[in-house]
Amino acid sequence: MIIAVDGPAAAGKGTLAKRLAGHFDLPHLDTGLIYRAVGLKCRESGLDPATAAAQLTAEDLTSPFLRDEAAGSAASEVAAIPAVRSALLGFQRRFAGQRPGAVLDGRDIGTVVCPEAEIKLFVTASIAKRAERRWKELLAKGEPAIAERVLQDMQERDARDASRDVAPLAPAADAVLIDTSELDEDAVFQRALDIIDRTMTTNR
Repeated sequence: MIIAVDGPAAAGKGTLAKRLAGHFDLPHLDTGLIYRAVGLKCRESGLDPATAAAQLTAEDLTSPFLRDEAAGSAASEVAAIPAVRSALLGFQRRFAGQRPGAVLDGRDIGTVVCPEAEIKLFVTASIAKRAERRWKELLAKGEPAIAERVLQDMQERDARDASRDVAPLAPAADAVLIDTSELDEDAVFQRALDIIDRTMTTNR
């Protein structure tokens, strides 16, 4: 069983994907970390994005700086480069193809990486709610953050993700939308389980 969880930043897809992986005892891959690692590798080593992607190792995914805002911004930039996406596609598909299955979250899992996935969820929320979540997250980490700037950065990132030529951020035609704007983590998880149960029952 392959579960694809897509959506924009701070919508809650990562949290949901981790819970689903634990519930179904499946391995989980946060594909955003791959792009963050490439972006960080470029900034630290001076490598061009395509070379950094080709040389990416599992060790690169363990950096404590991958969750920083700088890494997130760098990820959005390199993710728009076709050569980078091509270099990383095989890694993601190999992960998804292992038995008994996997949970992957990102921005193009259901549309490009695993269009054959049995379960496709698109997790989203209003831009105001997502910016608020990210702002609170940064403050909790002790990082200085201005709410208006966080909102502007998120709007710019959304625009880059949605307008890139290769694999733009968009729900797959057969994905089920989950709007988390007014839902807590437990409610989102239960909604996803209900969707998965209905889908698997229908496909039996």
